[in-house]
Amino acid sequence: MANKGKKYQEAAKLVDRTKAYEPAEAIELVKKTAPAKFDESVEVAVRLGVDTKKADQQVRGAVVLPNGTGKTQRVLVFAKGEKAKEAEAAGADHVGDSDYINKIQQGWFEFDVIVATPDMMAEVGKLGRVLGPKGLMPNPKTGTVTFDVEKAINEIKAGKVEYRVDKTGNVHVPIGKVSFEAEKLAENLSTIIETLLKVKPAAAKGTYMKNVAISSTMGPGIKVNPSSFSVKR
Repeated sequence: MANKGKKYQEAAKLVDRTKAYEPAEAIELVKKTAPAKFDESVEVAVRLGVDTKKADQQVRGAVVLPNGTGKTQRVLVFAKGEKAKEAEAAGADHVGDSDYINKIQQGWFEFDVIVATPDMMAEVGKLGRVLGPKGLMPNPKTGTVTFDVEKAINEIKAGKVEYRVDKTGNVHVPIGKVSFEAEKLAENLSTIIETLLKVKPAAAKGTYMKNVAISSTMGPGIKVNPSSFSVKR
């Protein structure tokens, strides 16, 4: 903590690092310990007990947060003909085909999410090396490869977030802004955790949800009691 600023160090003193807080208490604390003057984002980090080297223990998907993320997502849609018109009508920020593939190859990244119709994926696949490392490649599992472009765009604009376990077994997902009401952050947090519980791989052994923590962009991590959540049927 010696390298952290004074504001961070003061905020960190309010957090008991040995304690796993109940969700409501953790959220009040994350709002209290956000040291920056700007409206910081709030993120949840979840450590899962999965073997990420095995294909049957991958955890990936997307979910619409009931209260959004507080960020307006810029959507690029790869589509042609009627589907391109549908995308424009639904409020996509950019719609095209080979023209945007060329722009991306030249270093253009003025978007946050890509949606592509299945017939465009052979072309979009050429961008794999560029989009893959940035986590921007469209994928059927997250609903971004679809002919129902209107639904995909509406969900993204409404607060759809993607989750994906990394090589170390961690999942990081934004759940809103510090300025959100505590109840709205709590609702978004529950939605994420309950979704992860619901998609637990059958092959995962031992403790599945090992650790849950929330933090603001510049604030300290706050542990949350994983047993506070359950799968809603």
